[in-house]
Amino acid sequence: MADTKPEEVAAKLEATTIADAPAAAAPAPAPAKEAGEKKGKKGGKGGDGAQGKGGKGGKGGKDSGANYNINLKNAVDGQVVTRFPPEPSGYLHIGHAKAALLNQYFAQHYHGKLLIRFDDTNPSKENVEFQDAILEDLELMGIKGDSVSYTSDHFDTLYKIMIQMITDGKAYADDTPVEQMREERTEGIASARRERTVEENLKIFQEMCDGTEEGLKNCIRAKLSVTSPNKALRDPVMYRCNLTPHHRLGTKWKVYPTYDFACPIVDSIEGVTHALRTNEYRDRNPQYEWVLKAVGMRKVNIWDFSRINFVRTLLSKRKLQWFVDQGLVSGWDDPRFPTIRGVRRRGMTIEGLRKFILAQGPSKNILNLEWSLIWATNKKEIDPVAPRYVAVIDENKVKITLEGGPAATFTEDKPKHKKNAELGTKKVMYGSEIFVDQEDAQTFKEGEEITLMDWGNAILKTIHKDGEIVTGIDAVLHLEGDFKKTEKKVTWLASTPELTPVDLVDFDSLITKDKLEENDDIKDFVNPNTEFHTAAVADLNVRELKEGDIIQFERKGYYRLDKPYSESSPAVFFTIPDGKTVSKYGAKK
Repeated sequence: MADTKPEEVAAKLEATTIADAPAAAAPAPAPAKEAGEKKGKKGGKGGDGAQGKGGKGGKGGKDSGANYNINLKNAVDGQVVTRFPPEPSGYLHIGHAKAALLNQYFAQHYHGKLLIRFDDTNPSKENVEFQDAILEDLELMGIKGDSVSYTSDHFDTLYKIMIQMITDGKAYADDTPVEQMREERTEGIASARRERTVEENLKIFQEMCDGTEEGLKNCIRAKLSVTSPNKALRDPVMYRCNLTPHHRLGTKWKVYPTYDFACPIVDSIEGVTHALRTNEYRDRNPQYEWVLKAVGMRKVNIWDFSRINFVRTLLSKRKLQWFVDQGLVSGWDDPRFPTIRGVRRRGMTIEGLRKFILAQGPSKNILNLEWSLIWATNKKEIDPVAPRYVAVIDENKVKITLEGGPAATFTEDKPKHKKNAELGTKKVMYGSEIFVDQEDAQTFKEGEEITLMDWGNAILKTIHKDGEIVTGIDAVLHLEGDFKKTEKKVTWLASTPELTPVDLVDFDSLITKDKLEENDDIKDFVNPNTEFHTAAVADLNVRELKEGDIIQFERKGYYRLDKPYSESSPAVFFTIPDGKTVSKYGAKK
């Protein structure tokens, strides 16, 4: 099978790429049986080519596109079941989007099923708000599982399995203090409680279930290994107490399984055949396999893929929560956040997000990407459909008085997009007094002929200044002039009461370091200046725009309307990056 290119991947999911609206996924072609079955001898580096580890294609193969022919082990057409298991403790971010989209892709590719399962095993962090938001965000991305379930649906089963594990001597109760336990695991020292009797462990587990004083001191650990080189296998915690009411089950339970215990078991119970997850779990894969073997359950195949990382970006929900708690952002949908809601509020389209993530593919190679890459993809989506309007920066805007201009203001209909007639028309007002940006006026010379876009030429007679600031210009309208011969084509607005005040908002990254290390204190890298406001006036058409509309202010860039205009407040537009590496504030995006 030839390497699958990103555009082909996107085409397979074409039915689910409609902007901001869910759609049913089109069935993908059946995978060729021979794909990836032979171990490749070429390619070397890359390790995740179309023909297996080290196979031909390797790092991107002959094409620069993503490689989806990953030789998914034991995959049988029509029988593959994948799952996306978010924890309802925060909003989805773009890292989650990659996991969800890849699981959807392979489920569709093999004509199988995608399960959505909430890993609701930590009531201290979870609530219905996050749960509902996750489902909404998935639906917006065109991702709809064949079923939606909860790990808590299986709490009774998980409890019984743990009873059996303790009875079989494969788990024990431990009241070692947390810091001491962490140190002992690091040093490879066995817990003093490791040899407790089955009877004692069962008794303490019951105390934990009852939430007694003695029970609250304990956790249940797998009796797996003390000295394994893989520290994830050093008697990991399988159950712990939590008296916080569960958002679905209330106070029924006082003990909760850990993700590492519950996930493999519930995967097996629910029929998952392939657990596709980020390679941050790689050290815990043997633990996943051990749990299933220890409880005698069906094996589940694991495939690791790399996390999607961006420079100067936090994807840790704990760290994102810190920014929310400190009041440094407006919430989980803040346009500086990498959440699905955050990037959408900034102006990311669902199509742009999907195409970018699918173009990265299921590679294991870890990359730290520039945001410019994803915004460049997004620009391709919005440019053909973004209506064009005009805005002039309010500070030191320059009035041009046009000799030969119209005696009275008049209005004409002009296309909103010269290359997309389907967008309709807009009102353009003409008058003998117009405004242009100070930045443009600074480049003008007396006697120069310029082009007023969507009108015609004008000859600049006198430029008035106060120091270096242009305060006014006298010009002669020259509509018979040839716009092809002018060097400068400028946007402008007629000086009329219909001018609409707008607030143009730009943003910078929340942190100042490309990649925070494990021991870095986030407080040391908080960017103190991340939000920039520019007052401007825009044409009257922006008064009709609705929240979420994406437009282009000609010669300024793309914007998303965050707050519509009202008589008491300006319209608020968020700048949408267009893929250029450096913004006007000099901060890499």
